[in-house]
Amino acid sequence: MNTTTSGRLIPNKWDDAHAAKLSEPELLLYRSNLLGSDMRVTNYGGGNTSGKIDCTDPLSGEQVEVLWVKGSGGDIGSMKLDGFSTLYMEKLSALKGIYRGEEHEDEMVGYLPHCTFNLNTRAASIDTPLHAYVPFKHVDHLHPDAVIAIAASKNSKELTQEIYGDEIGWLPWRRPGYQLGLELEKVAQANPNLKGVVLEAHGLFTWANDSKACYELSLEMINRAQVWLDAKLDSVPAFGGAVHQSLEESERASVASALMPVIRGMSSSHQLQIGHFNDSDVVLEFVNSANMQTLAELGTSCPDHFLRTKIKPLVVNFDPAQGNLEEVVAGLDTQLEQYRADYSAYYARCKRDNSPAIRDANPVVYLVPGVGMLTFAKDKATARIAGEFYVNAINVMRGASGVSEYMGLPEQEAFDIEYWLLEEAKLQRMPKPKSLAGQIALITGGAGGIGRATAERLLSEGACVMLTDIDEESLARVQSELQAVYSKDQVDSFRMNVTIEDDVVGAFDCIAQRFGGVDIVVSNAGIASSDALDETTLERWNFNQSILSTGYFLVAREGFKKLKLQDMGGSFVFVASKNGLVASANASAYCVAKAAEIQLSRCVALEGAPFGIRSNVVNPDAVLRGSKIWTGKWKEERASAYNLDTDSLEEHYRQRSMLKLNVFPEDIAEGIYFFVSDKSAKSTGNILNVDAGHAPSFTR
Repeated sequence: MNTTTSGRLIPNKWDDAHAAKLSEPELLLYRSNLLGSDMRVTNYGGGNTSGKIDCTDPLSGEQVEVLWVKGSGGDIGSMKLDGFSTLYMEKLSALKGIYRGEEHEDEMVGYLPHCTFNLNTRAASIDTPLHAYVPFKHVDHLHPDAVIAIAASKNSKELTQEIYGDEIGWLPWRRPGYQLGLELEKVAQANPNLKGVVLEAHGLFTWANDSKACYELSLEMINRAQVWLDAKLDSVPAFGGAVHQSLEESERASVASALMPVIRGMSSSHQLQIGHFNDSDVVLEFVNSANMQTLAELGTSCPDHFLRTKIKPLVVNFDPAQGNLEEVVAGLDTQLEQYRADYSAYYARCKRDNSPAIRDANPVVYLVPGVGMLTFAKDKATARIAGEFYVNAINVMRGASGVSEYMGLPEQEAFDIEYWLLEEAKLQRMPKPKSLAGQIALITGGAGGIGRATAERLLSEGACVMLTDIDEESLARVQSELQAVYSKDQVDSFRMNVTIEDDVVGAFDCIAQRFGGVDIVVSNAGIASSDALDETTLERWNFNQSILSTGYFLVAREGFKKLKLQDMGGSFVFVASKNGLVASANASAYCVAKAAEIQLSRCVALEGAPFGIRSNVVNPDAVLRGSKIWTGKWKEERASAYNLDTDSLEEHYRQRSMLKLNVFPEDIAEGIYFFVSDKSAKSTGNILNVDAGHAPSFTR
């Protein structure tokens, strides 16, 4: 075995000492998590595992055989014990007596809840019969790249025989469901020496009577296919060889950040889209290849791949040698119109009398020669996972086209899965999107109290957030803490000094590449200084203007460019201050800069209105807790101005307010959320004071 092959084999991670401490259900979970931890074994949410385990019936107290099987919508790599459906095997067996035949197999899903053991609320998957009727205690159904490469080959039956001999059987393609469960039972009973089955265009089934044995058998069969493939592919140029050269990494990122907002704007009319960029070696090898266009047109084979990535990708007409980016952007609308027309024609050709209405006709996967792959979906995680699935599809196409002829899923079969009434019912059960789902926000001063509180408020409503701040250490800490509460997909960061033009440009390029664009820009970066007018140095004056005026201008300008490019509208919120409306003694540099922010917001509102871009101001006052500007000299200076010690300052501001209330970062965040949400969809050029009442600041 060569070193390249050995590096591709799935390692055996079973720990006997750990396993010895586990119950049978826990052993099943252990096996599942190990298998799901490697995407070469199965994709996120793909495949399923099961065990037929003796359990105590809560009513009779007797031991009964119970099927533990991954529940609907779960992921074997990350699931916990509550991710398994549990069903009485006796009742599952009884379902055979009421089965009315293949044309009625979908109705059998409705009977599965009647088989539930111990009132388990985890919904049983359509794949339950594929596990229930196999006459072995443990079953793994996986989607390994190496095996699907065989399953998706034109002569997959012969290749299966060549690789596995009589150990693994073969079944022709059939949509997962009750009938396939019966066919698996039949082939296993008729061939008691079989250790599993390859299902054409789909994946691998393996079975055993022990959890560890089933795990090791799955690895053995996957690795056997990988060794066989590597030997065959060693001298074959992948995908017909390269016809394009990859751009340098920074150039790839630049092209992606230029394309993604345009694509997002053109493809979000049905549903707001979030983007993901992948320029891994696997992707680049494919997008640069001679056969990429032909293979891409064939679509994917495995149903899980297909459901995530749509019928086929869109190949963007980019030539890395020519660098024809402007031409590509100008022609994207035409390319997307053609894709949507093709998709509509596919729907019209394949629809059934009872098919659901046509869904979003835009592509999910975009392939860009020399650059990589862009994927778009309703949220970042779905977009990322779609890209991971297409990487699996690339691996499958590489293997199948190298040893045989790659076969995509037949069009009608693909449609019947995409518009399967059971899948439609699953979609209809999805929770209602949150108010900012699909929106992308950039927050300056994101590591401070108001910035963090704003990020939490927007994240809680489903937005993706890019935090920016000059304080790299605090920025990393806040990002990590927010990711722990929400997800790594939803939160990102970029170290930015708002006074440096290249930093600001870089931040907006970064958010375009990471998420696909931007919808919300919250300008919140701040400092403060306190000096009598005649003691204000030019350096101090310029320092305030550079951050609070020039910095806000740079952020507004670059954000405005991206929002216009997307052509989807958008929202700016400027976090100014009551000092922008009312002068304060010994703070001329600060007050003038804050007044400039307010006027800049009005300018943005005026110029942005024709593009659906709104701009509003939130004016805080005396937000001490969590605020970085109140941790240094500013707090001492303001306390001195009122002849107070610093510990008395917060109470002073509370008593000064009309409502006798303190103002906290979360209060400012609520005002910001109001302005970026649909609650204020008809408001622009406005000012909201969040100051517990300060009469001199009343707007006129």
